Amino acid sequence: MVLAIGGHDPGGGAGIQADVEAIAANGCHAATALTCLTVQDSCNVSQLLPIDVSIMTDQINATLDDCRVATIKIGLVGSLSAAQAIVDILQHHRAIPVVFDPVLAAGGGSDLSDQDLIDCMRQTLIPLCRLLTPNMPEAVRLTGSKVVSDYDIMAGRLLDLGAESVLITGSHDPDGGSEIIHRLYQPSSPPILSRWQRLAGEYHGSGCTLTSAIAARMAVGEALPVAVEQGLAYSWSAISQGFRTGRCQAIPERLASIRRAHHDEGK
Repeated sequence: MVLAIGGHDPGGGAGIQADVEAIAANGCHAATALTCLTVQDSCNVSQLLPIDVSIMTDQINATLDDCRVATIKIGLVGSLSAAQAIVDILQHHRAIPVVFDPVLAAGGGSDLSDQDLIDCMRQTLIPLCRLLTPNMPEAVRLTGSKVVSDYDIMAGRLLDLGAESVLITGSHDPDGGSEIIHRLYQPSSPPILSRWQRLAGEYHGSGCTLTSAIAARMAVGEALPVAVEQGLAYSWSAISQGFRTGRCQAIPERLASIRRAHHDEGK
């Protein structure tokens, strides 16, 4: 089982729905806890409404007290008080590996994290993570850098914050190009590079899809590098089959195999 902690996207492109779909598609059951509600469409986020922290805490503890959770995946935190409460809970469950996708801004550009929340992530949440999965803009903000720097330098700074491993995704690489290079960093090891064809268009929920897939792969016992590579393969396939529900960003097709099975049954 994977416990996914994050926000709700009413359009189903990102957030908890994306987590549940990706986790299920990778062979695990998903339990969920909401940090916040949002008002958003396929273009951008217009409102973020944090859940009462006591309710969020009760949701998380109810699952952890009752179920055998193999991995915890954290997405949009939404507020400083939520981050502090999550950290307090994780301190009591150190044996469960944590995958943290530090969602700091919406795909459309809306800022979803203030500096106090980022400082809390840096000081208390990141040190509890088995895997941290920022894109380059998120890595810049988490390290307090003024400009985009070298991937190796950024990863070193994030490892110094206490993360056990860091996957810097390459979709926001300012150099662009026809391929995306994702880089997995672990202490005392050279980075593992994974190269994928860059797909045209913009996609909503790709980060949730990737990190939840990795969390599920870890939950079924795959070693971290294998889980990362399998998660990358799954997310690339989902994005390559993405579809539009609105005017702007497309949604990864996370349930392609299920839809194919239903289609085949109907023939």
